[in-house]
Amino acid sequence: MFTVVFILIILTLAILYIKQAKKESQGNWVQFYAKGKEAGFSIKEMEQLRKMAMGSHIENPASIFHSQKQLEICIKYLVRTVRMSQDAEEVGLHDLLSRLFDYVKKLEMESIDVKSSITSSRQMDEGHLLKILVPGTGVFKAEVVKNSVSNLIISRPVNSKVTSAMQWLGLTISVYFWRDDDAGYVFDTEVIDEVFSKGISSLKIQHCDSLFRTQRRKSLRVKLRKPAFLYLASSDDLPGRIEKLPGLNCILDDISDTGCAFNVNGKAAEGLRLKVQFALDRVPVCMLGTVRSVEYDGAADVSLVRMEADPLPMDMRNHVMSEVFQMLPDDDDDELPFREVEEAADIAITNFGNNTPNENDEHIAELQEVINE
Repeated sequence: MFTVVFILIILTLAILYIKQAKKESQGNWVQFYAKGKEAGFSIKEMEQLRKMAMGSHIENPASIFHSQKQLEICIKYLVRTVRMSQDAEEVGLHDLLSRLFDYVKKLEMESIDVKSSITSSRQMDEGHLLKILVPGTGVFKAEVVKNSVSNLIISRPVNSKVTSAMQWLGLTISVYFWRDDDAGYVFDTEVIDEVFSKGISSLKIQHCDSLFRTQRRKSLRVKLRKPAFLYLASSDDLPGRIEKLPGLNCILDDISDTGCAFNVNGKAAEGLRLKVQFALDRVPVCMLGTVRSVEYDGAADVSLVRMEADPLPMDMRNHVMSEVFQMLPDDDDDELPFREVEEAADIAITNFGNNTPNENDEHIAELQEVINE
């Protein structure tokens, strides 16, 4: 009799447990679809995400819509699927992968906004580069020399086009600066003294505790020292179209899905239309775009060029984003998919700085001449 009662109790508890587990499971999936809809995903996309969450053994699937770490687990699962699939375009995997990269990028940038933004000039670092706007006169360059509790000391601003001596004391100026991995900031302040600080002719300006945050960056960049080839863009060039011949050697400094930075011999100029081609995990990537800014090192005769890229083809953009979020293998050996592959990859860094273009290639010579103008 006791045995029968004991068995009945066990069966009852088991049934209650199964019902509760089923109820919780149903509740989890209801929450999953509700969160997915709120995040802007379609029913079809959410169904694919549900399968990926199950395949990735994520305990709480709804967490992928607010946890970057959990979402990246799903993305890695999809990246592997895309790499193995022969019909990625047909089944829309690249479309979904692009949507997920956009979403994880949004989560990352929101996180950076919270962690990285500043509110006061007291939080600026020494050596920070500045642009100083003097109404009616022009824009000057300066840098932070010293940041104390009472004031900010900056190097005496310079502008090669302003030859007359400037009287800075008492001037109201606008200070603009850019913080890497953050945004641009601007504030108005007054020059309260002209001083020498650390042996440098400098200005003492008032602190500002209400910075205006502008120009939030549009992309996530990743540092990447890698040999690349540079080309002049033609009027009929298309984003992503691969060049078959080597171009002018340059060295990548960073990349994102909307552009890149690279070092090249000579003094480059803003506004140039260029193409930069390199390899990621032995897959060629070609960015077509416009030079937006140049930092020239006269002593080394080298320019750090920042180029804004035209929109990339979806599969190429997904490949770049896989590098940005570190989802590509670590065994990329910098092989470039062009003629004389091994030689080009080896000499790109070894010969960088020698300013010796291939004289047999008219395009390379032309590009080096344009950059040196």
